[in-house]
Amino acid sequence: MGTNRGCAKILQAVYSNSWAIQPEKLDGIIEFLQIRDSGYVFDAEEVQDRIGAQSGSGDEIRGGVQVLPLMGILSKRMDMMTEISGGTSLDGFVKRFDVAMSDPQVSAIVIDVDSPGGSVYGVQETSDHVYKARGIKPITAVANSLMASAAYWVGSAADQIVITPSGEVGSIGVVALHVDTSGADEKLGLKYTLISAGEHKTEGNAYEPLDDDARGTIQKRVDEYYDAFLSAVARNRGIGKSEVRKSYGQGRVAGAREAKTLGMVDRIDGLDATIFGVTKKRSKKLAGIRQRNLALAVDNRNL
Repeated sequence: MGTNRGCAKILQAVYSNSWAIQPEKLDGIIEFLQIRDSGYVFDAEEVQDRIGAQSGSGDEIRGGVQVLPLMGILSKRMDMMTEISGGTSLDGFVKRFDVAMSDPQVSAIVIDVDSPGGSVYGVQETSDHVYKARGIKPITAVANSLMASAAYWVGSAADQIVITPSGEVGSIGVVALHVDTSGADEKLGLKYTLISAGEHKTEGNAYEPLDDDARGTIQKRVDEYYDAFLSAVARNRGIGKSEVRKSYGQGRVAGAREAKTLGMVDRIDGLDATIFGVTKKRSKKLAGIRQRNLALAVDNRNL
């Protein structure tokens, strides 16, 4: 079996990126891509088993409530990784979010989340975008059933977070990966010579062990993303950054009851019940408007 060049490029991107994702999910992605890179073709069931590909139900409007899925592995743009995983392009999500915000037929937005997180690229911008839309229309994010890492970064920007009874939220942290292939290459009789300009141009390459300087640079970048993550969640949830660091799981996920106790979510409920509740509030508001308009009309006739 020959190699899959597309997957090889994705692997390179995985190794050079920082991730706001559950570590075990990142391990599964790498193993999956390594096997695909060897030429093996997975069927749909194997893809689901290995990386939890999500298909989602797609955007839909229920009683004036726009339901926007945020599913699978998150990445800034639609790419091969997104296609393989059935994940979500954040650029695409923002566009759909803006359409819902500007649609006069949509009175509220419910974000249906089932994601382990993804690449850090575009996550902070998406979280900021959702947060800035508060007050225009009610925005609810539902952990249905997983809202982890980058997905929590985005979901916490909603007006409120709901978690299903069996759901999990959290995994607030950032991870980067370096792979040293020098030992395996040596056994194969391979020796690479990197020719470059710029002192740090080949820093962190896979063909030699990671030195302390390169490791420090990668750690600094991870720390910067982590600080931005903590700051966003603190702003979104209205608490101090130190409280997020100390109390919001320190990289672990929390189940529904624990998450509610810690203040990571606002309430426990199902997706359908949440949509129904938002729809009911909308109906009451419309009824109130109709009654006021009717009263005004009666008053005008009596003048």
